[in-house]
Amino acid sequence: MKSYQNMVYSTAVRLLANEAEAQDVAQEVFLRAYDRYAELSQSPTAGGWLKTVARNLCLNHLQRYRARWRFFSEFGNSDDDRDDRAWDVPVEDKTVSEAVAVDRRELLDRALQKLPPSQRVPLVLYHFEDLSYEEIAERLHISLSKLKTDIHRGRETLRKRLKVGVNRSEFSPETRSERAS
Repeated sequence: MKSYQNMVYSTAVRLLANEAEAQDVAQEVFLRAYDRYAELSQSPTAGGWLKTVARNLCLNHLQRYRARWRFFSEFGNSDDDRDDRAWDVPVEDKTVSEAVAVDRRELLDRALQKLPPSQRVPLVLYHFEDLSYEEIAERLHISLSKLKTDIHRGRETLRKRLKVGVNRSEFSPETRSERAS
């Protein structure tokens, strides 16, 4: 479990954009793995199985609660309601370039979480889960053209949010090392 808990949780939080729901899904994944412990304990494909189960549980959760998202998303759009605390990412032993990569990853994760589910979920499935357009459309029960539109809109929204919210100079290694001293 310790070997795969970060992978399972990060898969769930990217798809669901909700830490509590991601924790619930991750717990369910490991309960299912416990039921199949005899099969998985010596399997070299256990990580792939866990990631697939996490992805499928997230998609099932999203399908089941789609109406709830729309209702509650109307209430949660104010910036006052957002918890913008940084994720706990250890960077003490990392080089400057690795720390910059962590900062960029955190920025991307925050921007992804702010996307509407109709854009976030296809983007995550395509870019992080490496599913094809056809597989995603089939799993989400939408047409291929709608999927392509959602992915395009999601990319454009991300591009705008990342351009507006970031001062590019703060990510240069020189500037970052100057601030550290």
